[in-house]
Amino acid sequence: MTDKMVDVILHLDENTTRGDRENIRDSLLDLDGVYGATCHDERPHLIIVEYNPDIINSSELLIVTQDRGLHAELVSL
Repeated sequence: MTDKMVDVILHLDENTTRGDRENIRDSLLDLDGVYGATCHDERPHLIIVEYNPDIINSSELLIVTQDRGLHAELVSL
């Protein structure tokens, strides 16, 4: 049996630095059920997250940004 995996884009409303985005990425990767998180300087408002919805709820991904005082939305792929 294979794990279920879903991709979602986390759209950050605010301007962030590379360091901010890398910290968010690292925090997402620390969550149980998150398999991958990627951010690129060319698209500074976007972070792509791969996760298992049987382990973690998508709203928990948003909490990582809210804990930093940022606003974000989830965009399904």
